[in-house]
Amino acid sequence: MKLVELKEIKGKIVLETGLHIGAGDIEMHIGGTDNPVVKHPFTHEPYIPGSSLKGRVRSLLELKSGLLVYSQGNPLSMKAIEKAEKQASTGDIELGRKILKLFGTSGAEAEEARELGPTRVSFSDCMITKDCRKKAQKGEIVLTEIKAENMVNRITGTAENPRFSERVPAGVEFDFSVTLKVFEGDEDDLEEILLKGLKLLEHDALGGSGSRGYGRIRFEFDDEEIKRRYEVLTPLE
Repeated sequence: MKLVELKEIKGKIVLETGLHIGAGDIEMHIGGTDNPVVKHPFTHEPYIPGSSLKGRVRSLLELKSGLLVYSQGNPLSMKAIEKAEKQASTGDIELGRKILKLFGTSGAEAEEARELGPTRVSFSDCMITKDCRKKAQKGEIVLTEIKAENMVNRITGTAENPRFSERVPAGVEFDFSVTLKVFEGDEDDLEEILLKGLKLLEHDALGGSGSRGYGRIRFEFDDEEIKRRYEVLTPLE
């Protein structure tokens, strides 16, 4: 298996609505938030982990394939695809195999996935753009905000169980970079499938609380050709 090309897709992620990607359980201080966003340990600026971006794009493409019933809700695997083939599934088995080529399989499936080769796509962590950093330093924008949320009692109409969540506000921009490895003999449409996954994400949400309006994003690409191709993509075709 010979590596013949490395394609880098670069640009910006622009937040259309507030974004919350949680930092996990940490010690809570008086007056602080009980649901902080993930931040860089040195700069303390919010960022988008590459793993969050990769996982969301992959899961949306897997939903598109129609094969998740065979993986019982877990990430798509070779065993799930083989089960779909045996049961003459109406799902897109060819797309499923290409998803595994792009995003990889678990280490437990090394033998079954030998024919697929190495994972093709790598997502970098997305850091705040220089422009946003400068604006934040000048006090023109903020990089995080606290949003109060609660549950309303349907009978009394009163708010209960208040919760304070931190999020990155709309308008903040992040640099993003995705690398696609191309091996000799690879299908020509792997890059297009990846772009369709990004397009699906634009129509869905990144991070938590997507059903409440969080996590709407827009991709802006540096390369004009990719930008042109992306604009006319129909992700569900």
